[in-house]
Amino acid sequence: MLFNIVTKTIPLPDGREITIETGKLAKQADGSVVVRMGNTMLLATVVANKDIREGIDFLPLSVDYQEKFASAGRIPGSFMRREGKLSDHEVLVSRLVDRVLRPLFPDDYHAEIQVNIMLMSADEEALPDALAALAASAAIAASDIPFGGPVSEVRVAKIDGQLLINPGTSVLENATLELLVGATYQDITMVEGEMNEVSEEEVIEALKFAHEVIKQQCLAVKEFEAAVGNIVKREYIGDVQDEALEARVREFCYDKVYAVAQLGSKNKNVRKEAAKAVLAEFLETIGEEEEVSISLVKRYFHDLEYDASRRLVLDERKRLDGRALDEVRPIASEIDFLPNAHGSALFTRGETQSLTTVTLGTKNDEQIIDTPLKYGYSKFLLHYNFPGFSTGEVKPNRGPGRREVGHGNLALRALKKVLPAAEDNPYTIRIVSDILESNGSSSMATVCAGSLALMDAGLKIKAPVSGIAMGLISDEKTGKYAVLSDILGDEDHLGDMDFKVTGTEKGITACQMDIKVNGLSFEVLSEALLQARAGRLHILGEMNKTIKEHRPDLKPHTPRAVIIKIDREMIGAVIGPGGKVVQDIQKESGATVSIEEKDGAGYVSIFSADKTSMDKAVSRIKGIILVPEIGEVYSGKVKSIMPFGAFVEFLPGKDGLLHISEIKWERIENMDGVLEVGEEVQVKLVEVDKKTGKYRLSRKVLLPKPENKNA
Repeated sequence: MLFNIVTKTIPLPDGREITIETGKLAKQADGSVVVRMGNTMLLATVVANKDIREGIDFLPLSVDYQEKFASAGRIPGSFMRREGKLSDHEVLVSRLVDRVLRPLFPDDYHAEIQVNIMLMSADEEALPDALAALAASAAIAASDIPFGGPVSEVRVAKIDGQLLINPGTSVLENATLELLVGATYQDITMVEGEMNEVSEEEVIEALKFAHEVIKQQCLAVKEFEAAVGNIVKREYIGDVQDEALEARVREFCYDKVYAVAQLGSKNKNVRKEAAKAVLAEFLETIGEEEEVSISLVKRYFHDLEYDASRRLVLDERKRLDGRALDEVRPIASEIDFLPNAHGSALFTRGETQSLTTVTLGTKNDEQIIDTPLKYGYSKFLLHYNFPGFSTGEVKPNRGPGRREVGHGNLALRALKKVLPAAEDNPYTIRIVSDILESNGSSSMATVCAGSLALMDAGLKIKAPVSGIAMGLISDEKTGKYAVLSDILGDEDHLGDMDFKVTGTEKGITACQMDIKVNGLSFEVLSEALLQARAGRLHILGEMNKTIKEHRPDLKPHTPRAVIIKIDREMIGAVIGPGGKVVQDIQKESGATVSIEEKDGAGYVSIFSADKTSMDKAVSRIKGIILVPEIGEVYSGKVKSIMPFGAFVEFLPGKDGLLHISEIKWERIENMDGVLEVGEEVQVKLVEVDKKTGKYRLSRKVLLPKPENKNA
């Protein structure tokens, strides 16, 4: 047979089905599957090198998720008209899958692994990002690659008070909570999402709901793996071990490393240099004739550093920098740091510092979104930069990497929930966070600095937002655990959980969690969330000392903007034939005018650097959309004089005939010297021709009627 097809069907709570199939496509990969839900189809493949390079002490795993434009019947809008480097959206999905898979490979397995996930058919009501991790896990299950899964991932959303799994685009817009949750059958391993200022209890409820569905999917992947027949995985050579050397390193170094951890120094470089001195002291004990692997020594030294730091926290309830478990590092913040920016803030927490700016632009500055499932524009951008000097390292600047994209996206999710409503915000907003120092949770510093900068810019955000990174250190044998607030970079590395939570005083707006330990209970997770809330509110209190609410007005050098909502039928009148009217308005006023139609109405956005040009543009547009009323009196300007009267512009863009007989009560023989072009006159609209729509004006009805005139 050409194909040996194996298929597994997974039911969802609402009756929809997910199917997994292998044996037909990409058979030369170690594992390949097609995952389908509705009309969405993903091809996931995995290949792992059988030859493992020597000297590697990490897992060289790469995950690439790519959306083919043909999947939605579209041609890419780029200049090359083909798929190129991964978009930010594809990078974010790749990161989500990577974070779910990476912890589940054996610790001593260092083969180069590549996971590719391709969107081959797209359906807006079956969003592919929620299926990508399931597809990757199924592909690994179909292979002989050693893996601690299976694992799966779902989107859980709260819509109209009801929790739904993998909802489509049509209803997702109304979600008050949206999370992507990755988990094994036993434990949740990854969470990322955004919320409308919800409570900690709502988050826990959603995670429990999602995990029950994931359990069923993991069981189905196990059954799929058995049907494929790849239950026995390939053998591999793990890390080289030298038990005698490990014992020697531990005996000489452990107590000294523990003492370094006990120093409680708030400067990470002091701790780093003290640890280096202990390692150097041990290396001096190695004789020249001894054949000792220095790389093994460093590995064992790193392991005991890990153990000592964790024991310090669990046994003494003391942290590396001397803080209490729930203590937040000292905070300093200031606004208006950069005088010529539209908004700026400097936020420093311990050894982490973000300098963040806000720039307000026009509709012309909106970002084009071009994906197979979405073509549109975004008027809120957040960019995060992490230069090498922020950690005292030499690192070439090659543009944003996956880490920068991920951290920036988390901060964007956190802040977008408090931005003014679209109809109240005419600006395209760009936030840029430059990390100047980093020792833990620079993404949360970005959230805090971004919130301060938005208020400094004078934008009417709903409420200030703060963020905190939580950690966890636990011991399965003793049952001891410690939840850490505002973790250091070292604590992120040695801990079992990295949980970032952002929110206002009212509730959570975004979160991101990675769990590296088995058996994390929902009780511990609840404790971490409540401790995070206390930390968030403390940080918010420190931020409020700098600025508590938005400035009453924009800064003088910030471009002004006004949005005018108009009837849909008036859009054409404002634009004019071939755009003539709107171009004239921009030319005469000096303002920038853009028009868009949405929700059955027109929205005219006007941007100007000064009040005079703004007033001119607003006056012209209001004049165009204003419907003249018979009997109303207007102040008009004579535009031209004819033998039979004068044409008067009584509203911007609207001329009416002031007939010679309607100028005065007295009879006028001709127009010579009666009126002048440019002269302002008071007129009354007396008639609108039903057939032509032309306006007839009168001036004499506003003048006293002579007594000898007949009624």
